[in-house]
Amino acid sequence: MASQDEVEELGMEADGQNSQLAGTEGDACSQASDGASSPVVAAVAAADSVSNGEDSESNQELVEVKIIWNKNKYDLKLPLDSTGAILKQKIHSLTGLPPAMQKVMFKGLVPEDKTLREIKVTNGAKVMVVGSTINDVLAVTTPKETIQQEVKEEENKKEPLCRQKLHRKVLDKGKPEDVMPSLKGVQERLPTTPISGMYNKSGGKVRLTFKLEQDQLWIGTKERTEKIPMGSIKNVITEPIEDHDDYNMMAFQLGPTEASYYWVYWVPAQYVDAIKDTVLGKWQYF
Repeated sequence: MASQDEVEELGMEADGQNSQLAGTEGDACSQASDGASSPVVAAVAAADSVSNGEDSESNQELVEVKIIWNKNKYDLKLPLDSTGAILKQKIHSLTGLPPAMQKVMFKGLVPEDKTLREIKVTNGAKVMVVGSTINDVLAVTTPKETIQQEVKEEENKKEPLCRQKLHRKVLDKGKPEDVMPSLKGVQERLPTTPISGMYNKSGGKVRLTFKLEQDQLWIGTKERTEKIPMGSIKNVITEPIEDHDDYNMMAFQLGPTEASYYWVYWVPAQYVDAIKDTVLGKWQYF
């Protein structure tokens, strides 16, 4: 039979083993708990990261503009540092009109590589959009391209336009006294006021007004103002004036023959490209 001392010693050993077992189980639970919490921590961190990104986006300076297309008006809010290309994408989302088919105007054509801040767009600004479906545009521009090529080939066969008798009688009058200042080698956007101080082929004063919201060119003389849809103008011909190459002579082709050309003289050189781009557009095809 075991003595009392032996019984007590066996009891103490059992207690020690139980204590060690409990400690091991506690460590295992603690490790399991830590492991389980890791994905949660990662998810929270990821959520914080996303939240911070949204805050950064919302902190951008925004501008509200009114888009006008096809007699419809759309309100649009976007970052002021968006480029013209991004603006076209936003307009596409609103109207369904592909960016390549858009002619976007704010004080002239909106450059795709300039930001809204750079072209001084402000809250409430009206942005005009002109554009048609690709089928409509192709139907109109295919004959226009053919005419342009024929005119170019014909021009190559002739002497410079400014030496021809038809034009010399106007050019020999010299510059109009109120001719606008010119900048050679510079391209500028259309001014917000009419381009004036020019002659027509009769030697009368003429001014050009670009009504972008109506997609019209107004040719004004002392007697009357002709309102011409830009889509009906088949071509724009230009040539620098000899000895005054900071000014151009320019013709708008309103019909199928040369008799339909409306000639304008002493157009400041810095506006020539802007006029052609505004009237004919910069279409790109897929």
